Amino acid sequence: MGKHALLSASSSERWMNCPPSARLCAKYADITSSYAAEGTEAHTLGEFYIRHALGLPAQDPRPSLQYYNEEMEYCATIYAEYVLELLEKARSECADPVLHLEQRLDFSNYVPEGFGTGDTVIAADGTLHIVDYKHGSGVFVEAEANSQLMLYGLGALRMFDGIYSIEKVAMTVFQPRRQNISTYELTPAELYQWADEVLKPTADLAFAGKGEFKCGSWCQFCRAKATCRTRAEENMKLAAYDFEEPPLLADDEIAVILGKVDGLVSWANDIKDYALSEALKGTEFDGWKVVAGRSNRKYSDENAVAETVTATGADPYEHKLMGITALEKLLGKKRFEELLGGLIHKPAGKPVLVPITDKREQLHITSAADDFADHDN
Repeated sequence: MGKHALLSASSSERWMNCPPSARLCAKYADITSSYAAEGTEAHTLGEFYIRHALGLPAQDPRPSLQYYNEEMEYCATIYAEYVLELLEKARSECADPVLHLEQRLDFSNYVPEGFGTGDTVIAADGTLHIVDYKHGSGVFVEAEANSQLMLYGLGALRMFDGIYSIEKVAMTVFQPRRQNISTYELTPAELYQWADEVLKPTADLAFAGKGEFKCGSWCQFCRAKATCRTRAEENMKLAAYDFEEPPLLADDEIAVILGKVDGLVSWANDIKDYALSEALKGTEFDGWKVVAGRSNRKYSDENAVAETVTATGADPYEHKLMGITALEKLLGKKRFEELLGGLIHKPAGKPVLVPITDKREQLHITSAADDFADHDN
């Protein structure tokens, strides 16, 4: 099970938009980040709570979790509650639904050697549920037309279509740290049509290492993103603008730059990170050198510091109110709402400029200026 598919479901957004990136990325070592490790642990904890609630054999993983904290506990708990609610609904509509956790899903009939792992699959007459847990808080993940979920849907249909009378495939992103639970539904016929007309031709190109390189948001998780020439050329197009003072740029020029500047900054940071990693291996870049960066003071022994300060009669500890998430977990959702519901408010977020395709409601400019006038005070 340690094998990774060249055309995996989790990387499908990238290889479907940039087919030759699949073979290119295969040349790079697979480096696991701390964020990925934390996400894996959150998945493990959520799976444990589901199994425990259903009376299935399960070993408590908490003593061995490196990143375990109150937030992970809360996220895993509400994920388990959500899955159990779906299972209960399926049981009310079907005599014999089945639940599979961390299920290997094979979609190689459309994608060469393609397979992935579905976090939760609930098969029943009527609705086939796919739930994908996302622990990350950085990238907001949409369920709509999400190729990873659709590949999981195809793999689950391969297992259960014909066994159950499936009328729709409900594919859900469960992303608790972004308060994001979104579901995208397709009929099996619609999913098969996408697989035949869009997925298979693109997957065949990607597996052969053919097609055109293309830049986009999917570059973020590409292993070749720092040295990709196509990405560099795309970002360097901004150099075509004569960057004088912003008031001298036309509004349409600023609009174009806004659409590219985040990608440009991301690309520049990737270049810097790559250059540093290579320099630490001995590569020399003309005009550059490696030095020690700034650092902050730290206690060498926190217990000794606390004992020393306490001996003087002073209190070395800070005391503050628990966070909302921690208190909600301590009291339980119902009790929390009864006691503190009237004392909780969510202030308006700071105005931010986003593409018109963003689903958030547009602010009324006049009132927004008044509401947020004190943000910079």
